[in-house]
Amino acid sequence: MVKTVDKFPGLMNSKLFAGLHDTALKEIFDAGRPRHVAPKTNVIVTGGRPDHLFLLRAGRARCYILTESGSEVVLLWVVPGGVLGLASLLADPPTYMINARTVTQCEFLVWDHDTIRRLAKAYPQLTENGLQLALHYLRRYMKRHVNIVTKSAESRLAQRLLYLASEARVVESSGIAVDITNEQLSSLSDISPFTTSRLLSRWEHEHWLTKQRGRVTLLAPEDLEALVAA
Repeated sequence: MVKTVDKFPGLMNSKLFAGLHDTALKEIFDAGRPRHVAPKTNVIVTGGRPDHLFLLRAGRARCYILTESGSEVVLLWVVPGGVLGLASLLADPPTYMINARTVTQCEFLVWDHDTIRRLAKAYPQLTENGLQLALHYLRRYMKRHVNIVTKSAESRLAQRLLYLASEARVVESSGIAVDITNEQLSSLSDISPFTTSRLLSRWEHEHWLTKQRGRVTLLAPEDLEALVAA
């Protein structure tokens, strides 16, 4: 028997399509268009019109904003199952408030605005899921703000690494791999690159993780969990 997850690759990993039956999933899947995007390519840009919905099926992308000084603040690390352009579910969406850029080679399933609006009208669960997903992001940002006020830099970095590891699901013989640079990790953890580098070096010395260029591999996640819980 063919599993639903095999018939509609990508959709079943996304919260946006939760609770939809096979007939709806098939129509939605068939209406999408695959798109392969090279690394370090803009997918959405601040101020642009949300005329497409993107479902990431393979690869990694990041969502970020630029400060007035030109510094990049990473808001979200996007893994397979993640959605970009959620505002395209609206009839008259506001312009993009963030940028999204691929980190690695990415494979998306893409729907244009008219198509995703038609599907949302046919299957109201899509719109409800979209609102639930937006609230999920809001809760994450609220928690992130609270952590800045209440948690140490060490705890925030450990917590972020554990979260990324749980999302990435890249388990190797040596440990759990997270493909991310020190600068991106520091931005997601709301600490300075210097502090990030210092903490990672200390944890590497304690054999909790190993570092390579653009990759951190967790060797002892339980030690990081104890640090977060302390």
